[in-house]
Amino acid sequence: MKEVMLVCDGCSLGNSDYSSGESRAAAVAILEFKGRRKIFGEYLGNCSNQQAEIIAACIGLEHLKEPCLVTVVSDSQYVVKTMTGEFRKKANFDYWARLAKAAELHKVVWTWTRGHAGHEIQEKCDKAAKIIAKSGEVDQARLDQILENG
Repeated sequence: MKEVMLVCDGCSLGNSDYSSGESRAAAVAILEFKGRRKIFGEYLGNCSNQQAEIIAACIGLEHLKEPCLVTVVSDSQYVVKTMTGEFRKKANFDYWARLAKAAELHKVVWTWTRGHAGHEIQEKCDKAAKIIAKSGEVDQARLDQILENG
């Protein structure tokens, strides 16, 4: 079974305005296998930060073509603690269902890292998610540049 690292992050600008439809959200995932990295992003539109964090994990897992041993690294305690059974699912059921489906083929280890604390790949995810949320679109060339240079 291939061992893959998945680092992911979500961003919701205007998160406090989510219920009024005023947020701009994005999710980014970076997959690393044998030292090679690939970045994926998705513009989500109106979405809460918690929803964006869940989708970020989905994006990475959904891009895996075969069953893998995946170490997911997220700065979202909400995602990590929910997926490890420490938190109960109280909302966002459609998002959790998508994540469960994305994870079902894999053996997943959920790990938390503090955001904005110097984790190189997580910082790149954060930067890319903010750029997508601000622009409202995914520019793959820009994402590749962030992955390569920061």
